[in-house]
Amino acid sequence: MAKVTRQRIKIKQTGSPIRRTKDQRATLVGLGLNKLHKVSELEDSPEVQGMIRKVKHMVAIVD
Repeated sequence: MAKVTRQRIKIKQTGSPIRRTKDQRATLVGLGLNKLHKVSELEDSPEVQGMIRKVKHMVAIVD
């Protein structure tokens, strides 16, 4: 069987979670982000895309 390789995506936290809802804070932690300007590299999946969409005002995609 062929091995399926997923692409990786790098995201950077650009906004502060202060005065945000608990679910948005939890989403950032789930993405591996907890401090400003921290970069996290994750597999590009529909679940990760949904999490990014939820906090799109606090993250940026890095090349």
